[in-house]
Amino acid sequence: VGMTRYAAGDYDGAILSFSHALSQTVEPMRALDQSVVYFYRGNACYYKSDYDQAIADYSQAIRLKPSLAEAYYNRGLAYLAKGDYDRAITDFNQTIKLKPNLAEAYYNRGVACVHKGKHDRAIADFNQAIRLKPNLAEAYMSRGVAYLAKGDYNQAIADFNQAITLKPDFAEAYNNRGLAYAHKGDYDRAINDYNQAIKLKPDHADVYNNRGAAYVDKGDYDRAIVDFDQAIKLKPDLAEAYFNRGLAYAHKGDYDQAIADFDRAINLKPDYANAYYNRGNAYADKGDYDRAIADYNQAIRIRPDFAEAYNNRGLAYSHKGDYDRAIADFNHAVRLKPDSAEVYYNRGLVYAYKGAYDRAIADFGQAIMLKPNFAEAYNNRGLAYAQKGAYGRAIADFNQAIRLRPDFAEAYNNRGLAYAHKGDYDRAIADFNQAIRLKTYFAEAYYNRGPVSYTHLRAH
Repeated sequence: VGMTRYAAGDYDGAILSFSHALSQTVEPMRALDQSVVYFYRGNACYYKSDYDQAIADYSQAIRLKPSLAEAYYNRGLAYLAKGDYDRAITDFNQTIKLKPNLAEAYYNRGVACVHKGKHDRAIADFNQAIRLKPNLAEAYMSRGVAYLAKGDYNQAIADFNQAITLKPDFAEAYNNRGLAYAHKGDYDRAINDYNQAIKLKPDHADVYNNRGAAYVDKGDYDRAIVDFDQAIKLKPDLAEAYFNRGLAYAHKGDYDQAIADFDRAINLKPDYANAYYNRGNAYADKGDYDRAIADYNQAIRIRPDFAEAYNNRGLAYSHKGDYDRAIADFNHAVRLKPDSAEVYYNRGLVYAYKGAYDRAIADFGQAIMLKPNFAEAYNNRGLAYAQKGAYGRAIADFNQAIRLRPDFAEAYNNRGLAYAHKGDYDRAIADFNQAIRLKTYFAEAYYNRGPVSYTHLRAH
């Protein structure tokens, strides 16, 4: 009766009958293989998502029949569902020892390894699963996920392609291929894949969230917000959707709405370092540097290696005029991320504010070495040289800034000042004129052109 109910999907009825069967005898009977009854009662509990009871029944089946590979395998699935990946792997190991050709055991051991971040081991297991069962679409899809985590986006896409070929209605494969395209910066293809995933699975909140993120990367913030709204409607506790919607609002300059969304993300996920960091950015954009610093502090507490949080906290301290704390934060950011041109540039600005022009020049130089097209770094190094009276070097840097950014009004203005200091008034006036053409309301350029023009007239 229990097996009949089990086959019909009546798991409560099956569990009741299996329990009655097990209670009928104290001593094991050949006609009633108790290991099988425990095994099937475990399956019924598994299908009801009662994983602890399922594990207890599988364990009892294994105690009675240690060679029952299926009990190890199913107990591994239950541990996998509970997120107990080490125990799951142990059970899949034993399954493979008893049944070396069971492709699904390799596949699920690979899934557990992906969750543990052991992507190379996972790929090896997926390879074996595919060798044993070449039409196992899930193995291709999961191997693609492992390659995606390793940053090998082309190989990931190849695996997602194969999964889709084998299983054309595989919504998760379209979603993950979309993620791979997004990582490659191919947002249009990513969006096409998310569209297909949504068509196949319209209630998939994560896909709406991912498509919204792709729209953010394309700068289409209104469409992004519509997708995040839908993701939240389908899954109100999806912290990432609130976070991403906050990013979209921040890009639109709606910092209050952005902060409200970051608040929701943090309430749902209190250790969400990126949410604290981006809420700090929104407060900084509003000029509320104290709240920004408090959020950067929290982001750093959660993630002590968060270089960007140190950098932005340094910027907030700089805006408050606390240059020593700013420099300390930039120093920390440089140690964590020595290839960040922006951090050197920001530290250079603070050294310049403090009048330490040699240190400023050194930092701007490092920023330029890391990012040769960094027009702002050339401009500010030029300013530092000008403060030292090295007008020739300053002009050379302003030239380079203008070459990189022909619309850089400030660089024309600064070069004009350097020419004026050298007594080359014609070139100075030409640069102020160009600065004003590029930036009609450039008060400083008008101001600088005035005395230079007067001096030039008197000289003639």
